[in-house]
Amino acid sequence: MPISIAQGSWLGSIRAFCQPPVIAMLFLGLSAGIPLLLIFSSLGLWLREAGIERATVTYFSWAALGYSFKFVWAPLVDKLPLPFLTTWLGYRRSWILFSQLMIIISICLMAFIDPHQDDLVLMAFAAILLGFSSATQDIVIDAYRIESAESSLQALMSSSYIAGYRIGMIVSGAGALLLANHLGSSIDSYSYSAWQWAYLCMASIMLIGVITTLLISEPRQKIHSNFFHDTREHVQLLTLFTLAVTGFIAVYFFSADTANQLKAELTTLFSNRPLASVLVEFFRLGLALAGASLVTRLLISSGLISYTLVTKTYIEPVKDFFSRYGYSVAWLLLALVGLYRISDIVLGVISNIFYQDLGFSKPEIASVVKTFGLLMTLLGGFIGGLLVLRFGVIRILFIGALLSALTNLLFMLLAQIGHNMPMLYLVISADNLSAGLASAAFIAFLSSLTNVSFTAVQYAIFSSLMTLLPKILGGYSGSMVELFGYEQFFLITALMGVPVLVLISWINKHIKLNV
Repeated sequence: MPISIAQGSWLGSIRAFCQPPVIAMLFLGLSAGIPLLLIFSSLGLWLREAGIERATVTYFSWAALGYSFKFVWAPLVDKLPLPFLTTWLGYRRSWILFSQLMIIISICLMAFIDPHQDDLVLMAFAAILLGFSSATQDIVIDAYRIESAESSLQALMSSSYIAGYRIGMIVSGAGALLLANHLGSSIDSYSYSAWQWAYLCMASIMLIGVITTLLISEPRQKIHSNFFHDTREHVQLLTLFTLAVTGFIAVYFFSADTANQLKAELTTLFSNRPLASVLVEFFRLGLALAGASLVTRLLISSGLISYTLVTKTYIEPVKDFFSRYGYSVAWLLLALVGLYRISDIVLGVISNIFYQDLGFSKPEIASVVKTFGLLMTLLGGFIGGLLVLRFGVIRILFIGALLSALTNLLFMLLAQIGHNMPMLYLVISADNLSAGLASAAFIAFLSSLTNVSFTAVQYAIFSSLMTLLPKILGGYSGSMVELFGYEQFFLITALMGVPVLVLISWINKHIKLNV
């Protein structure tokens, strides 16, 4: 049965952190946090040491776009049972375990590819598989969290999850860097074996999440009446997903040459290569989505896929959200979801390369940025969870967004000063405290928007939208830095936070939310 907490004293709020479901979220958060930096910053440093140019390195951040499109396969995770595993563990735990095993396999695949000698396409494939598997794990853990506790405990569950997530990031960020450095790899002396063993160690640490999944219990809320139990529906849903994704990929594949030509022409027209690339890629994204939609329509019109199944899977969760808030309010809420993390994510893609360009060594980056910085994020998440309980989500959401934008300006000072450890500590402290506070409030906010009848799908849509635009822009951060320089780039990321503040103020003034 779901647990709850009476809001009263600070002591009662702190004691709630000791409840078993909250502790379980700590370890599940660690499992979710391990893969992220193995796609982003740790992989970025590995590729740089292997001699890959900066712009190409930041393109690899697109391997994590699986996080931004996870709403596409969230219905499969939400509705389809896994052979043997679901009978043994239940719907949520079976999918968590399956995704964790896929993450371990993906990390091991990356470990056995040397980017200095092997084709980068192989590394990209392994990174995409890791992003896909990790995003799947996130879908189920988010659903498990929301279904395991009432709304009054969601802020603390979110804080515990963030704490575990950040610990996982310390392990895969600082841990991987320190291991690779200890085993003999550096920017001046690249060692493939050092990075290989570092990644294999990260794969082994994922066993903590596997053990947690086996020990926790399945949520007891009886909300799964909409699961598909008919084999024909299983086949139809898998067919729909497979062919729609095939149509999406086909558009990208066949438009590659045309896209390159358009980028060259627009670069000449605008005298701005990053802008040209962004415009072309957004256009390709729209075409790819249209291609997937066309495939879906053809499958329905041919009778191969039931319209009722599509409605039940994709349309009803979206319809429920718009019916609860109304179209105008719902679009504003979605705009806030899509823009809230834009400042942090766009900056974060290139942050490790920035530190390295300033002359900071891997041990310095590991100790200050990855370890100390993420500890500050844990503190920020803890404070954010308590503040949400005391003052409500919206107020802390605004404060978190304001601090996140302002702290990006500190990176401009660091770029001017250069290699300076005290300044690095100051910047990382401010940036990570604000990020932790903002994340705790934002996760609680997203949870409050989710109808428990459509947990996995609706939350997957929100969290996908949250990262889609920032990650697409983040893939061009290397090109933007080459064009504008670091100082102007950091100013641009700070200004990206201004529309977020306007949206939160408007929503707080005109919309009454139960948060």
